[in-house]
Amino acid sequence: MKLKHFASFAGFISLTACASLIVPNTKGYCVCAAPGTEEDLVANVGDRVFYPFDKATLGTDADATLGRQALWLSKYASVKILVAGNTDDRGTETYNLALGGRRADAVRDYLVAQGVSESRIQTISYGKECPVAIFNGKANDQENRNAITSVRGLNPQNCH
Repeated sequence: MKLKHFASFAGFISLTACASLIVPNTKGYCVCAAPGTEEDLVANVGDRVFYPFDKATLGTDADATLGRQALWLSKYASVKILVAGNTDDRGTETYNLALGGRRADAVRDYLVAQGVSESRIQTISYGKECPVAIFNGKANDQENRNAITSVRGLNPQNCH
């Protein structure tokens, strides 16, 4: 009986703690994420932008996401980020590393133009070595052509 009461109390405490962290996100529903964390960035701002084949220029969808990232970074001024540029699996390793670098740099340049200090932004290129979608196909290739922003110190894809 005591265990049942303890379990109910523990559940209530965890819900109460989480309720203070629930925030609306861009999809219109709430997610439990501590403000200023990786989870907050991913769930409520958006952590990635996508590129057309063989391009490193930002489109209008990227503009919206990066605008939200710039606002989020201005709100959490102590947060430093890592921007990882990625490509699909076509092309040589050397070419894709350079293209991924240009994609990451494009995100950095956008954020800096929005007032984010360049000293808070680190960039890296994984080229084709860290695919988000691992199955072959046009849709997966599109998903892998991206730049992913993460809170620095956390690797967005666990790639090295």
